[in-house]
Amino acid sequence: MLPALFAYTHHLAAFALVAALVIELITLRSALTLEGARRLLQADRIYGIAAGVILIVGGLRVSFFEKTPAYYSHSGPFIAKIALFLAVGLLSIWPTLKFLSWRSALAQGALPQVSPETLASLRRVVHLELALVAVIILCAALMAKGVGTF
Repeated sequence: MLPALFAYTHHLAAFALVAALVIELITLRSALTLEGARRLLQADRIYGIAAGVILIVGGLRVSFFEKTPAYYSHSGPFIAKIALFLAVGLLSIWPTLKFLSWRSALAQGALPQVSPETLASLRRVVHLELALVAVIILCAALMAKGVGTF
């Protein structure tokens, strides 16, 4: 029963992470508003929490609840999945720092000053993050079917 609950938690966090990225992308598609800037901060917070849950619960699943860590260390899709997860995490640093820099303006009820170029760059990064997450999902499906195990 416990392995199923960990799998459920892992998948729920993954869906939350994707939802947060989609909210960020949709919010960044139009002109930034005070409400939109606050929504971006909240979505990014959810994204960070979900990523942390995925990392912790995923680590516990590998170590204690699924196949042995040795099995996973010989799985090409698993290794790719972890590398892609780290890449997405690294990509998310810049948007997170940008959104966090808006907190003081938002606390005063002011719209943060963000150039159209910065908003376009943020959109591109979020697009890339979503694309990489799609590849992570492919790797998870391949891994679950034992494809690429050496």
